[in-house]
Amino acid sequence: MSCYMALLMTCLITYINTGFDAGFWPRWWTAFYIAWPIAGVLMFFGAQRIRELSERIAAKF
Repeated sequence: MSCYMALLMTCLITYINTGFDAGFWPRWWTAFYIAWPIAGVLMFFGAQRIRELSERIAAKF
């Protein structure tokens, strides 16, 4: 999940911020290379809490 989210978010944000030109892929790779480990750590420590919160919210509806 962290790979998927980091890949899509860094690709989209890099495109929005800098456009798609000859240097897009190196800029995107740098952003992804930094974001994926951070996303992995955040998912490891936060996934359970987020799941519990979403279950409580869903139970209200």
